[in-house]
Amino acid sequence: PAGILSGGRTQCGRSRRTAGASLLHAVTFTLTKMARGGIYDQLGGGFHRYSTDDEWLVPHFEKMLYDNAQLARTCLHAWQVTGEPFFRRIVEETLDYVLRELTSQEGAFYSTQDADSEGVEGKFFLWTPAEVAGLLGEEDARLFSGYFGVTQRGNFREGGPGSNILHVRRDAAVVAADLGVSEQRLQEAIDRGRKVLFEAREGRVRPGLDDKVLAEWNGLMLHAFAEAGAALGRPDYVAAAQRNAAFLLGKMTPSVDGRTRLFRTYKDGRAHLNAYLEDYAAVGLGLLALYQVTFEPRWLRASIDMAETLRRDFSDPAHGGFFQTGADHEALIARRKDFVDSAVPAGNSLAAELLLRLALLLDRPDWAEEARGVLGLMADALGEQPLAFGRLLGALELAVNPGHEIAVIGDPADQATVALLAEVHRRFLPTSVVAAAAPGDPIATQVTLLAGRELRDGRPAAYVCRNYACRLPVTEPAELGAQLAG
Repeated sequence: PAGILSGGRTQCGRSRRTAGASLLHAVTFTLTKMARGGIYDQLGGGFHRYSTDDEWLVPHFEKMLYDNAQLARTCLHAWQVTGEPFFRRIVEETLDYVLRELTSQEGAFYSTQDADSEGVEGKFFLWTPAEVAGLLGEEDARLFSGYFGVTQRGNFREGGPGSNILHVRRDAAVVAADLGVSEQRLQEAIDRGRKVLFEAREGRVRPGLDDKVLAEWNGLMLHAFAEAGAALGRPDYVAAAQRNAAFLLGKMTPSVDGRTRLFRTYKDGRAHLNAYLEDYAAVGLGLLALYQVTFEPRWLRASIDMAETLRRDFSDPAHGGFFQTGADHEALIARRKDFVDSAVPAGNSLAAELLLRLALLLDRPDWAEEARGVLGLMADALGEQPLAFGRLLGALELAVNPGHEIAVIGDPADQATVALLAEVHRRFLPTSVVAAAAPGDPIATQVTLLAGRELRDGRPAAYVCRNYACRLPVTEPAELGAQLAG
């Protein structure tokens, strides 16, 4: 699924600017087919690694942290743009799966859930008609199987006779009419069936778990939890993001000679291996997203530390861009630069995005210029092979079409402040940044966007700016929404 991730987000932004309904349809149609296919776990949530066919039916059943982090954000953005409850459900089921299956007691996110159990790929996820009937009874099994494509023939021969991957090929209204029941009756059977089969599946031999912790992948998932927590009003997601950030900074980020260092991997209580460019950049973006949700200065300071380290230790002042390895890394035959966005984003794509976002927040045009250096190196390739640079195109969008700089001043505990921030977070604003603080908070000396901002008539106020030229402050969410829409 990684091929459409960042490009999907960029297309959503483009469709907002140009009213390109066809672009939005391309993104939402693809996401819907994926989420209704066998590549998505219809009972437990979360996406498998990739599809082996062109219908999203038969997956490789492994579940990767990075796929689910990026797809959760993409579906979240689809919900913000369309308001469709379906996309919200997929986001929540996916993140709930990660909390249930891929989160350690320390708050770290594990890497992978295996494809195999008992030596058979996908066995944990497969169902026969007899199993479904035995759990649901004849009538509910008929309805459930009709909706999720369970047949005597099966659709996954490698799993044995009659093995079925649950998937949704037809809309509920069509299935209900075909089976001669009301859509409500069908939905009752679907809801009950998902619950009963999930509980039964919990008793099966589980797929293996790769419990190593990788900095880059954790940064991607930290970003997803922080952003989704704010947009969906899920404080448990924000809490998960905070625990993960505390883990990364406490267990994987030592201070060496007064400089921030990040380790690449952590397992069995030990962090080791020098981190790469993509680790620093992904963690930096995750921390920045968490700051823009909680507005706790420690997360912003940590994000700035990541950016300063990658600028100091990974940059190529002579030719532009960033090396994948730091200046103090072990000597290699060649010190390469990574630009191609594949299953995970390239380090240069993430670094450019991090610097551009911090530049908007802190008024650091020099950092923006460094990010544009990455884009300049790849200018020809971006036009010739755009599918190879989905995340980098997102950084280009941020560079050439920056959105709003939004400052909110007010007591964080004041419901009026909360309402203003909720108006921001529920919207799809992929090229905007937001900062908030109580009146007189010293963070304003560091975050230029907050400098000089005051309450309005004693009430929490929001300032919507472009290039630090701000409109009149507003105190009502509706007024703020009108300015953001404009």
